[in-house]
Amino acid sequence: MTLDGRLARGERTRTAVLDAAVGLATEAGLHGLSLAQLADTLGVSKSGLFAHWRSKEALQLATVDRAVEQWQERIIGPALRAPRGVRRIWALHEARIDFYAARVLPGGCFFANTEFEYNARPGPVRDRLAEAFGRWTAFLERLVLEAVALGELPADVDVQQVAYEIDALGISAVMRSRLLDPDAAYRHARQGLLNRLRALCPDPTLLPEGLS
Repeated sequence: MTLDGRLARGERTRTAVLDAAVGLATEAGLHGLSLAQLADTLGVSKSGLFAHWRSKEALQLATVDRAVEQWQERIIGPALRAPRGVRRIWALHEARIDFYAARVLPGGCFFANTEFEYNARPGPVRDRLAEAFGRWTAFLERLVLEAVALGELPADVDVQQVAYEIDALGISAVMRSRLLDPDAAYRHARQGLLNRLRALCPDPTLLPEGLS
């Protein structure tokens, strides 16, 4: 095997381990995530993982970064294939709800869970999460501003408010889906944003009329 091949295989292994860490963190919490816990879950040696991450904190930070990559791959990436404006906002929301509905992560949403877990825990992990949340909020606001620039949302719309509502509907959907009827939670989240965008958009035909 060539050096490049070994490096590629090592990267795939590292990604698979971090995918497991993201999933485990949604069930047991990110603060409690450790090399020993992850090794036990995967059935591998702790020393093998220690070669990649020298401390619990290093593992936690890498897990946050991998969760961001998953979000980009499964939610942001698909949404960016939609036309700019309200259709892209809607595509983003749909991709997010689809991600939750597919139960990719056993505990629901990595970011919704860790936001509550770390809101009173200062330190590098909280800082990394805050950075990720800040980028996500800025991205939502950018999509709303693009829709305004295209004339698909009113010029005087409160950009931060709309971005906040988009995120809040997603968080509410995933939290309610774990304890109550998941189909109803996802349906209400979809309908809530659809109603909001259709009410704001001068050309509501750009959006679905309703949900099937």
